[in-house]
Amino acid sequence: MNEQEQPAAQPQNKALEQQKLPKAGLILGLGIGSIVTCCCYGVPSIILAIIALVMAKKELELYNADPELYSNYDHLKIGRILAFVGLGFGILYLIYLVVYVVIMGGMAMMDISNFM
Repeated sequence: MNEQEQPAAQPQNKALEQQKLPKAGLILGLGIGSIVTCCCYGVPSIILAIIALVMAKKELELYNADPELYSNYDHLKIGRILAFVGLGFGILYLIYLVVYVVIMGGMAMMDISNFM
């Protein structure tokens, strides 16, 4: 009797294979970028953080539809946290600049009124 070796059975269901979330790396990069740019008058940090948070919301909905399908949820989670931190730093720095300009402007106005 001649036995033929059969190849190992390949899984027919592609849904069992984990894949990466499409934009998780980009969200992570935007989150890091929002922290790095928080000292650039706060505006670039706020813009990058908002873009990252909007993209993270869409990716989170995609992940929640089928969590077993995706493997890099950690990148999405970390990028989202970094975007929140960058947003906070950007807003704080922008508030600092506004207060600084108001105080310095008030002091300049007082100096001008002393000369008149």
